[in-house]
This record gives sequence, C-alpha cells and structure tokens, in this order.
Amino acid sequence: MLKRTHTCGELRKENIGETIILNGWVKKRRDLGNLIFIDLRDRYGITQIIFDPADFPEAHTIAKNLGREFVIAVEGKVSSRGEQINPDMPTGEIEILATKLEILNSSATPPFPLDDEEETDDTRLTYRYLDLRRPHLQKAMQVRHKIALAARNFLDSQGFLEIETPILAKSTPEGARDYLVPSRVHPGNFYALPQSPQLLKQLLMVAGTDKYFQICRCFRDEDLRADRQPEFTQIDLEMSFADQEDILKITEGFVSAALKAADIEVEEVFPRITYKEAMEKYGSDKPDLRFDLQFVDISSLVTETDFNAFKVTLENGGIIKAVRVPSGTTLTRKLLDKLGDIARSGGAKGLLTVKYLPENKKQSPLTKFLSEEQWGNIDKATGAVEGDILLIIADKPAIANPALGNVRNELAKMLNLIDPEKFSVLWVTDFPLFAYDENEQRWTSEHHPFTSPHPDDIDLIESAPGEIRSCSYDLVINGFETASGSVRIHNSNLQKRIFNLLNLSESEINERFGFFINALKFGAPPHAGLAIGLDRLTMLALNRTSLRDVIAFPKTQKATDLMTEAPTCVNKEQLKELKLEIANEGEK
Repeated sequence: MLKRTHTCGELRKENIGETIILNGWVKKRRDLGNLIFIDLRDRYGITQIIFDPADFPEAHTIAKNLGREFVIAVEGKVSSRGEQINPDMPTGEIEILATKLEILNSSATPPFPLDDEEETDDTRLTYRYLDLRRPHLQKAMQVRHKIALAARNFLDSQGFLEIETPILAKSTPEGARDYLVPSRVHPGNFYALPQSPQLLKQLLMVAGTDKYFQICRCFRDEDLRADRQPEFTQIDLEMSFADQEDILKITEGFVSAALKAADIEVEEVFPRITYKEAMEKYGSDKPDLRFDLQFVDISSLVTETDFNAFKVTLENGGIIKAVRVPSGTTLTRKLLDKLGDIARSGGAKGLLTVKYLPENKKQSPLTKFLSEEQWGNIDKATGAVEGDILLIIADKPAIANPALGNVRNELAKMLNLIDPEKFSVLWVTDFPLFAYDENEQRWTSEHHPFTSPHPDDIDLIESAPGEIRSCSYDLVINGFETASGSVRIHNSNLQKRIFNLLNLSESEINERFGFFINALKFGAPPHAGLAIGLDRLTMLALNRTSLRDVIAFPKTQKATDLMTEAPTCVNKEQLKELKLEIANEGEK
C-alpha cells in the first residue's frame, strides 16, 4: 500500500514541486475528455487530483473505475492550479498530478449525499458511519474533542485529579428512572447505571481527595427531546473546603477555556441572576438573554378598575404582568392568536393585547376600563410608544410568569430577535430547595436531596420548607441549562433532617443511602461541586439544534440505535443464566 505522506487538507502552494502520497475517499469524479478529475477527501480536507493518460496511462486506466466513496492511495506531484484557483478550499491553489493509483477498497453507492448539512434523519442514523463522513459532523467531533481537552487541561492546572467512578452502581432512585443491569452472580439483584457520580464524588471528598473531576458517561431512562439523550457525557467536578464562590470561579475558568477552544470568547466573570429575579423578569429559570423583552409587573397600577379579570386575579393574590414588544403592531392576527394559544397551553386564561396606534390611540379590550392616569402610568412603566404592543397575562405568579415566559421565547422566533453570533452565559442562583408534589402529597427536592439549604434558611426546614432557598446554581447558555451544581450537605444530622422532610422512612434511608450517611459521620469536609453537559456545551458552541449532531452514535427519540438495532431481545439461555423471565411475552 502507498502510505500517505500528507493529509488531504495539508498541502499549499509552498509544496509545489514535491512528490507526495495521499490516502482518502473519493468525494467526486469528473471526466473531462481524456482528463479525469477527482476530489479526494479525508477528515482534514479535500485535494483535487488529475489523471492524465498522456503522462501516466496506467493510473488513468485505474481511475476510470473509481466511484464515490472508493478508498484509494494516490502518488503524485504537487502543481499549481494557475488561474483555476478555488478560494473556497484551503488547498485551492494546488492540485496533484497523479503518477500512481491504488484502489484500497471499493464502495457501494451511499444511500444519501455526503456533502450537505441536512439534519440527521432515520436513514442517516441507520448508516451513521457514513453520516459521520460529512464535513460538518467531522468538525463537530473535532470541536467536542477540543472542548473536552481544554477543560481537562484547565482543571489539571488547578490541581484537580481525574478519577473514574464505577459504571455498575447501586440504584438510589430519585427523579429520573435508572437503567438496571441484572446480576448473574447474585440472582434477583440489580446494578444501576449511574445517573451521575453524585454520591461517589462526595465520598471522594470524605476520602481526602480534595479536588476531583471526571469526564464521565451518565444514563437516564427518560423521555427524549432534542437536547436529551439516554446516555450522555458530563464534565463532573467536586472541591473540598469550598463554597459557592469557589465553584463559580473555577467553572468560569474552565468554561471560558473550553469555549475559547471552539473560537468563542466570553466574559471572564459571568453575570448572575437569582431564581426569583429570573422568574419575575423572564418567566424562566433558564432565560435566554440574547434578547431583552423583560416583564413589567403592572398590578399596582390597575388596582382601581372594573375589568373583572384583573379584579378577580388581584383579589386572589395574583399578579398582572406585561411585556412590551417594540414594533409589535406588525404582528398579524394569526401570530397573535398563536401567542394566545401558547399562553393558554401554559395554564393562563388568556393573553390580552394593547396596540399603540398613531395619535396616542390604543386598541384593546382594556381601553374603556382604565383611566387616562392609569394608562399614563402603564406607558411610563413599560416604555410603550406608538407602534408597540403590550402583551398581558393576569394570573397566579406560578402560572403568569412561566406562561408569559413561553410567549417571550416564541416572540423571539417570530421577530428574529436572536443574533446567532451572540453568546449569552449567566449564572442562576438561589433556587428553592423544595417543591411540593400535589399528586404524592409530599415535598420533593428541586435539585437533589444532598443540596445544602441556604445558611440563613436552615431554621425553616420543619416550619416553612417552601420558603427555603438552596445553595445551588445553574449555568445557563443561550436559554439552555448547561451546568448544575450545589454546595453539599456534609453533616449527617442535617442530611437526616432533609430525608425526613422528604418523607423517607428510616428503613428507606438506610436501604438507599445508609453507606453515605455513615460516611458523613467520619469527618466529612465542607464541599461543593458541579456537572456540565459536554454534549450540550458542544451543541451550543457549534450553534446546532440537536445533540445528535455532536454525539458520534446517538439514539433516536425512542431511545433506539438504528445502526445496531439496539435494544434487542436476548435468547432464553441468557435469561435463564440471569434467573429472569419476560412477563406477558412469547418465546424469543
């Protein structure tokens, strides 16, 4: 075999006159009279090859048999393209005059084009090994590698140790469902694939590791979305003798380094917003700040009104929120109806509109219910002027804020308010520690049960759990939760109080977390940590819309692998070894 001396993206005009060897795949073949041109591709780029029968007839004869995606080796001389330069190719100033050609392997005709950037579909996932040859997916794999390497190098420079934690672990169900693995040696018992290394990394702090990180695989058996996969990769870290400020500072360092590896520059210190402020201003705990559209609470401005929807809302402790849409009067009735449907799908009773028309006129069901003074106050509070539109929701805060938040996000799409070149990174802090589950009639953890309460709120655990803030923090990038972390509970008594509030019995605590509670009794240091999704960070860095574009072998929305056809049935002998039977199923 002719072994390559260069890659297909490497040669430049400085190499003219050199004899080289390239290996790669035939991207395209063109026959122009006697001359045959091919574009040869590898992961590094594309180089044009010329086969001339006048000079090297043997190579030209072999080249007649080349098809798309044939794997070949070519020896030849680097030549100038003269006036036929291709400015869109890094190798566009040169071409190779082929002297020898070896066909290393032929190829069937690919079932889809390999030179476009179409979204990955079922056919492409079935032939993922071909899909991955496309340049934009090759780039995604390279950027993902650079991001992971930059994070690893930064954390190493800060004294973190990379330590692997087990994949076969104990099931401690809390939140998403576990993937379970049956044990052959211990029939009737199961391992669980880790949803995260949460307890294990905390135990490493008890063990005196001080600073830990891991680029680890995690698994969650949950319904999928564009930004979710059943198995995913996160950059996980934990620090001893650390508080929230320490974690935020370290994370800002390695995220900045990771994004710089993807040619994205961000501020060294990320902006911060509390959960309460995020919900009140943007109706979301992961607000996209690449565009504005902040909410204004106009409740106090309309207390004196006969408009029944406002009166009833305020009497029942609700709020009235408005968002000003600059030049919003351009929105058609169809679009406004769509926004109303979005508001109602979020639980709101409806979406009121106020159009600011010329000559200080307003078009709205509200016009006859509010005085000129009230309208003046609303205009001043919202900043609305001619050509704008106000969108208003009146309801309980738990409904009004997120419903208007959904409207806000849809408005950004309708009005093209998002600059694709802009990158918004911010911290959201002080999340509630607990949420009340009406179906189960009990308190549940908003983050996870090992999150420390805010020091000022610890006394509220038994008396007012709904008012407790947590020492937790999320990193939000372009409206996506990209990282999440918290200060951990390091005191066994406090941890038991949290478990008790979550309505876990003593036996449940011992069965699920007994090993962990016991470890906290042996001098556990104060510690804090965070995990950031590598898949999601890469997706955002590349401005892609799906995680499937940045994972080598992703699953479908139904958690299946179309290429390998996983998951599959197993035979009766395997089940017998595991002491398992399939209920209500025929023999496999």
